[in-house]
Amino acid sequence: MEQSIQDTIRQKKALRPSVDNMRQVGYVASVQSYILEVNGLDGAMFNERVLIGGHSEGYVNNIRRNSVMVAVVNKRDDIYVDDEVVATGEIFQAAYSEHSIGHVVDIFGTDRLVGQTFADLEYIPVENPTTPIMDRTSVNRPLETGIAGIDLIYPIGKGQRQLIVGDKKTGKTQIGLDAIVNQRGKDVLCIYIAIGKTKKSVKETYAELAKRGAMDYTIILAATNDDAPPVIYLTPYVGLSIAEKYMMRGNDVLVVIDDLKRHADNYREISLLIGKVPGRDAYPPDIFYTHSRLLEKGCQHKCGGSITILPIVETKGGDITGYITTNIISITDGQIVLSKKAFDQNQKPAINYGLSVSRLGGAVQTPAVKKLGAKVRRELLSYLETREVYQLSNMDEMSPELQEKIHRGEKILEGLCQYKYSPMSEDEIVQSFRSLFEEKE
Repeated sequence: MEQSIQDTIRQKKALRPSVDNMRQVGYVASVQSYILEVNGLDGAMFNERVLIGGHSEGYVNNIRRNSVMVAVVNKRDDIYVDDEVVATGEIFQAAYSEHSIGHVVDIFGTDRLVGQTFADLEYIPVENPTTPIMDRTSVNRPLETGIAGIDLIYPIGKGQRQLIVGDKKTGKTQIGLDAIVNQRGKDVLCIYIAIGKTKKSVKETYAELAKRGAMDYTIILAATNDDAPPVIYLTPYVGLSIAEKYMMRGNDVLVVIDDLKRHADNYREISLLIGKVPGRDAYPPDIFYTHSRLLEKGCQHKCGGSITILPIVETKGGDITGYITTNIISITDGQIVLSKKAFDQNQKPAINYGLSVSRLGGAVQTPAVKKLGAKVRRELLSYLETREVYQLSNMDEMSPELQEKIHRGEKILEGLCQYKYSPMSEDEIVQSFRSLFEEKE
């Protein structure tokens, strides 16, 4: 039976035209910024690497009936209609060096701060097949961020995907950076993926992490706002491929993606140029799949390694019901919602404790933190609800029980406030909040 199947495969291959006889050289038919329509590449594969005009590089982004669409990722000179496009027969891959840890790099293996390419580059796939469900195990180990409001109330486990969502300038990136700084000495590799950030912002992030010794175990994979949109689009996928490489060695990896709203807008621009039919808010119909296959990389692998993903999404006007936001909320295992109102009231981190949620909760906490966290969360949410009703009332006119409730709630909220880059250990968090409940008893 097996032999007959092999014979059938060989017969089908014999009926196909030889690759050598196919026309593997095409010509640019039209140029739309970084998107090219190319005629003549009859044997082109999806995501195949192509050379353009002898100087630039791209990959096949879409295949039509009589032409292919090519996205330019490495443009070294101007591209014109009728320029020659040569198919390489290879899938486009990213370049990576083991010495990237401690550096700001891009998907071509270049150190962005000094402008030099690493000497020991290896090529890695932009995307790997998703880890099968049978190779995953339960998420039950805590990933400590050092932020009391998260570790105590909305914990994150190693292998979890926890969304950080909020308006501009509410401290979303800071939570990711605090989590990275807190991994010092815990044998966790961190990858910070900057999507469409300014060079100044990336350099500031590098300086802050280096100042605190976090760059010793961190890779900053950056696609700045002046990079080609296809490069920006591919960058988070490459970052997760790097993370998978280390996970399969048994390492724990923390990946911060900053941010996916910008990534979605970038993909929308590319999709409109290549002719995809626009859907809701002009996003392409596959925008959900674009992010779901990215975030599905987060898991606890049976080999002992894990990938924890903290994607960041920016909202406007505190609206978390937007198209991209709700898509990613449905993909992830919980969300940390940040409030502009709380930030303006100097509550930092500005977590909206009523809207935030962790779908794993106590499963990734130690027994002591789990027991204490349940009490803190119950009293805090009760206080926040009461504060909304009585915030304009006179304290002297309230009952003693209500005054005590508000007083204790204020102390809990005060204990949850932290300065940036000032992580607390598990013991410090437990001791800090246990004293409040001992006073009550």
